[in-house]
Amino acid sequence: MDEDSRESFSDMVARARSGDERALAELAGQYEAEVRIAARVLLGPLLRPHVDSMDLVQSIHRSLLVGLRSNKFEFTRPEQLLALVLTMVRRKAARCVRLQSRRLRLTAKAVTSGSWPSGETTGADPAEAVQHDDALRYLMDQLDGTDRRVVELRLQGYSTAEAARELGLDPDSLRVRLSRLRRRLAGHERQLAEAI
Repeated sequence: MDEDSRESFSDMVARARSGDERALAELAGQYEAEVRIAARVLLGPLLRPHVDSMDLVQSIHRSLLVGLRSNKFEFTRPEQLLALVLTMVRRKAARCVRLQSRRLRLTAKAVTSGSWPSGETTGADPAEAVQHDDALRYLMDQLDGTDRRVVELRLQGYSTAEAARELGLDPDSLRVRLSRLRRRLAGHERQLAEAI
């Protein structure tokens, strides 16, 4: 990068730091394409149903803006900016993996216990409640009719024996089915952990 380019980049960063919308847009243009690709790759097929890669990109924009205005970030070359935002994407994607793994564990617990642990799952945050409901819906969409009905009955508070009676199944075979469902959820969780 020649001296003029370095000065013009530093000027753009200074203008963005002071809140110049055009400079912010130009700065975002320096990294947005790479960040979109990185976000899609890091989220992978397991997380994409739960996290929109464009939401991740917007989150990077917000974090960068806040960091610039508070003088938290210092960079003089576009390569440094790109390295920073790619690090941010990796960290945010890793956080998404941790959250989704937690949702899968809670969903497995719900299937096992027969109740959706709302207080433990959601706390006071309605957005978290929606995300957990989405996780459950995603799981339900992956199941065949009988498995889906088993989970529904367990979440309604039916014991394994009561659910077996309702479905006309042997209680022991239903226990095996529930065990398979728990292993399947654990497999999804392992895949998420290996995604990053």
